[in-house]
Amino acid sequence: MISDVLASAKEKMAQSIEVAKDDFQTVSAGRANPALFQRLNVEYYGTPTPLMQLASFQQPEARVLVITPFDKSALKEIERAIVNAPHLGVTPSNDGQIVRITMPELTAERRKDYVKIVKDKAEQARVAIRNVRRQAMTDLDKLTGEVGDDEIARAEKELEQITKQAIEGVDEALKKKEAELLEV
Repeated sequence: MISDVLASAKEKMAQSIEVAKDDFQTVSAGRANPALFQRLNVEYYGTPTPLMQLASFQQPEARVLVITPFDKSALKEIERAIVNAPHLGVTPSNDGQIVRITMPELTAERRKDYVKIVKDKAEQARVAIRNVRRQAMTDLDKLTGEVGDDEIARAEKELEQITKQAIEGVDEALKKKEAELLEV
């Protein structure tokens, strides 16, 4: 029972790290990357639909991204969603067939803004990990009558180690992304 609680907590913490890494990819580092549009929803026939399901992406140059919608009638809505996305800071152009996005060179000020956004996403991941730890501690406390106190104490120590490793994983991913953002 204790091993189930610990395994579940470890799995959920690993998922939190992966979500944080995915969130980090949605922040631009000055290069065009389809992952920037991963969480962007477009109003398509009255329904918010992920852009990744509405179009294909090509990257002809390092800072240029070409979005080809599968349905040309969605072109205006795709363009509107990109303009309204606060984390992108780009102005798309469309020629009636495709949407072309040129990523601007990042200014020092914009890079610092992006670092703040990434740090906020990292803190959200840490909070999620702590919530998993809190739930696992509650689950361990429920086992008090069924297993010995020594086993629960050992499990709590192990849970603290797992939590520490997960938070270090988020911090490591944050350092990499921060270095990528501040690289000129």
